[in-house]
Amino acid sequence: MTLRDRAFWLRTPGHGEIRPVTVARHGPDQVLVRTLYSGVSRGTETLVFRGGVPASQHSAMRAPFQEGDFPGPVKYGYLNVGVVEEGPPALLGRTVFCLYPHQTRYAVPATAVTTVPDSVPARRAVLAGTVETAVNALWDAAPLVGDRVAVVGAGMVGSCVAALLARFPGVRVQLVDVDPGRAEVATALGVDFALPGDADGERDLVVHASATEAGLARSLELLAPEGTVVELSWYGDRRVSVPLGEHFHSRRLVVRGSQVGTVSPAQRGRRSFADRLALALELLADPAFDALISGECDFDDLPEVLPRLAGGDLPALCHVVRYGD
Repeated sequence: MTLRDRAFWLRTPGHGEIRPVTVARHGPDQVLVRTLYSGVSRGTETLVFRGGVPASQHSAMRAPFQEGDFPGPVKYGYLNVGVVEEGPPALLGRTVFCLYPHQTRYAVPATAVTTVPDSVPARRAVLAGTVETAVNALWDAAPLVGDRVAVVGAGMVGSCVAALLARFPGVRVQLVDVDPGRAEVATALGVDFALPGDADGERDLVVHASATEAGLARSLELLAPEGTVVELSWYGDRRVSVPLGEHFHSRRLVVRGSQVGTVSPAQRGRRSFADRLALALELLADPAFDALISGECDFDDLPEVLPRLAGGDLPALCHVVRYGD
């Protein structure tokens, strides 16, 4: 079966367009998915939109079903939820999540989709990729019962990390951001909030996700002796200075990178990528995550909306894209 559908492409940095595409399902091991919602990640995806992926990272930054190459033309994205219209009987009519770009309908191997639990609304399920990043980060960070933790940067990733940490026994979590409006998000997630200058110090662990030099510096300042900063920020082509003077050596502080492209070594022998994503979808049964969806538009409006998201004119955590029939 061959269908005519549409996809969003980044034509050149800062300029997107909707293009016609031909979709065909090849063989019984593929599924044909009609998109219900996709999500725009304010961090990575807007960086791609402005052309900020360094040449050295073009290969590492490829999305699973990306077409084209950085800086453009490129079809990029990885938060897609749809319904299976054709495929194996066990998947027919099921709502699924896939790491697929913004496109009205697509065909992929059945192994590339993950069934969304009945307890998770399709709209909320677009957060699965971000919650998966947070799961991997906490596998890397390995917080302990009773830890004092700060999450610096209340964007999509930081807020997801804070939401998961709020479930840990005895862990005291403070979400830190320069935007006082994010206090409402923190309340919805069940964690404390502070502006950077008011944040509590002597933290056993700090998760940094603000993607700013000032945020990283403040993260180090908040640590207790021998504490660790888990760095989740993706800076793209920007150079960042790390303050390794002051207390860094005397307090024996640690800065550790974490990235979702590999399963954390702490779980690599026991958990697969599929296991990690399935866990993220299970965790999304909590309605508190709805606080992270703060914008919405129709698919046809995406070429006008993405420049506003990338430029900061349209503030949002996760911006959801709606698709009609």
